[in-house]
Amino acid sequence: MREVLRTSDAVELCWARAVLDAAGIDVLVFDHNIAAAEGAILAFPQRLMVASDMWPQACAALDAARAALRTSNDP
Repeated sequence: MREVLRTSDAVELCWARAVLDAAGIDVLVFDHNIAAAEGAILAFPQRLMVASDMWPQACAALDAARAALRTSNDP
């Protein structure tokens, strides 16, 4: 397993999971329980993990989705 995202932002985590799901890439969320237990201080980010052989595709999918967001938000 390799990490493709580490974040304390629940919205970003949900977005990344949706992007990778749409690309057909299975994900696991590590550190969810500790992040939930610590509450709102955001001391423990959650990690989004993919299979090692899918890591390049996962990174490419997230990069393309970020680029599409930047393009759609340009005035």
